[in-house]
Amino acid sequence: MAPGVHRIPVPTPFAVGAVNCFLLRGSPLTLVDTGPGSAAALDVLERALAELRLQVSDLELIVLTHQHMDHEGIVEILVRRSDAELAAYGPLRHWLADYRASARADDAYAQAVMRQHGLPADLTALLGVLAAGMYAYGSPGSVTIALADGESLSMGGREFSVHHRPGHSPSDIVFLHEPSGLMLGGDHLLAHISSNALVGRPLNAPLETARPQPLVTYSESLAATRLMPVSLLLTGHGEPIRDHRTLIDARLNAQRRRAGQILGLLTDGPLSAHAIAQRMWGEVAITQAYLTISETLGHLDLLVRDGSVREVEAAGLRMFEAL
Repeated sequence: MAPGVHRIPVPTPFAVGAVNCFLLRGSPLTLVDTGPGSAAALDVLERALAELRLQVSDLELIVLTHQHMDHEGIVEILVRRSDAELAAYGPLRHWLADYRASARADDAYAQAVMRQHGLPADLTALLGVLAAGMYAYGSPGSVTIALADGESLSMGGREFSVHHRPGHSPSDIVFLHEPSGLMLGGDHLLAHISSNALVGRPLNAPLETARPQPLVTYSESLAATRLMPVSLLLTGHGEPIRDHRTLIDARLNAQRRRAGQILGLLTDGPLSAHAIAQRMWGEVAITQAYLTISETLGHLDLLVRDGSVREVEAAGLRMFEAL
């Protein structure tokens, strides 16, 4: 990947496939992301370390790029066996400390959003039951190094600047080694797929908090990353990126095209986000309801921001109409 940086692909049970964890040799010996909470993930990680003549107990620092379970799922085990420091975005500290309660609150928030935007209550409840079964892939953790935007962090003998890039999740951070242009980006930007901008509960906020606009936020984050002097971006899934500006331009253009498609669906009258998702993706809007509602709401938020659409309430649902 880069001098002293080793990529460790760890299997996940999710459609996105393996997650890339990165070992940075040097002081402190650093692991960036951990993989999901599964025996298979831990076994692969241990075998990869052994090939480098290392073991879990040698780790001195574990860093999380964001809160999703495929990136933090075995952090508790690794910290306990290594006594390593744990670094993550500062506001994630309380979320991780009580992971189970945090995951339940996130799911309650997701269900409320889906109901408000047209998903039938019985289907919403079923999806909630399925989501609860996934909690086991995540893990609590005690953050000892709370990171903030603009700070620096030493990993593997190099000094990285820390940059908060929310959108894919509220806690996404990227790390840039400015002398070489090496960036550790997590899921902020992926080469083969567009990162989901999920409508997630703001960190440690009550359900009454106004719905965030993650795609608007994500677009702003991408625009900020575009300006950075990155020569090699190591990603949380798939292959590294060597031309981040061209890829970011493509992602932003794709957002505009999708928003235009959705605007076209509103010419005959107001629709809920779920109704739009069904017209866009058919049955996938049922089996992947939260993903498709998040995607639809994200592009609707872009249209609202630009003055093409407004959000209204009708019969207890949130609806969108073209202006």
